[in-house]
Amino acid sequence: MNSHLKFDFIVNKENNTVNVTREFAANRELVWEAWTNPEILDQWWAPKPYRTETKSMDFREGGRWLYAMISPENEAHWCKNDYHKIVHQSMFSGLDAFCDENGTVNTEMPRTLWTNVFTENDNTTLVTITARYDQLSDLEKVIEMGFQEGFTMALENLDQYIEAQFRLRMQNKPDNKARVTTYLNFPGNTEEAFRFYKSVFKTDFINGIQRFEDIPAEAGHPPVAEAIKKMVLHVELPILGGHILMGTDAPKEMGFTLTSGNNMHICLEPDTREEAKRLFDELSAGGQVSMPLADMFFGAYFGEFKDQFGMNWMINHHNK
Repeated sequence: MNSHLKFDFIVNKENNTVNVTREFAANRELVWEAWTNPEILDQWWAPKPYRTETKSMDFREGGRWLYAMISPENEAHWCKNDYHKIVHQSMFSGLDAFCDENGTVNTEMPRTLWTNVFTENDNTTLVTITARYDQLSDLEKVIEMGFQEGFTMALENLDQYIEAQFRLRMQNKPDNKARVTTYLNFPGNTEEAFRFYKSVFKTDFINGIQRFEDIPAEAGHPPVAEAIKKMVLHVELPILGGHILMGTDAPKEMGFTLTSGNNMHICLEPDTREEAKRLFDELSAGGQVSMPLADMFFGAYFGEFKDQFGMNWMINHHNK
């Protein structure tokens, strides 16, 4: 954890609560998404070496999140959270419980009433967490089970996820101004090609060259193979008239098979999510979608498809 970020963990036995305040180096939209998107929750909610697997999530008032904490021995410990109140990007509350895989509550274990409040301050977001219990014995039981240690580790996982977001979100644009780029795929010689283009156009890379070894394993991605660690994850080069060439290696070791027909895409970067969805829906009509439009780990609302005329497109809106 960044030592400059606020973190308090207070057990209050007078009112049977645990009160946590935790600051994160990200805006409220990103932090809220990390607490409410099951794909992201699965990456950080469980303290290591456990991992989280979501069975189902219906994030609405009256909905629930059903998930399992999976041990290194693949033993599943089921939990659920019944959502009570949700105010978008401001707060949500819910009643957590130990249960079975169908959501049947284990009445012998304490239940936790969570209330999480999100407050944005300049470039950080403060999450104020209250965990309330019916009686003192329930509070003492969860503390004895290691709640403080486990939850602290989980919040550190979220720190790592957020750091990975900023390292991998292709932070090459200072804002969300719309632009069109050309995205090139190579079987392993992206760097050679882009250094050649750099010499021809006499420009320089934007934010250098990002490599596959830069992907942090703690963000939920398995370690990359030694053979591809030095290959190019992402690079950008201005050419003429403000146009940008973007490139990546797509090695066979990761299951890619490149041909002269699939190694180039027109990449549209709209300035709003709404425009991204409109362009994706209309351009892909009658074509073939290879990657549905969705929020991606690298911080973009992204999708890929081939249109009805066989042309390859990417839609890539950078989330702020």
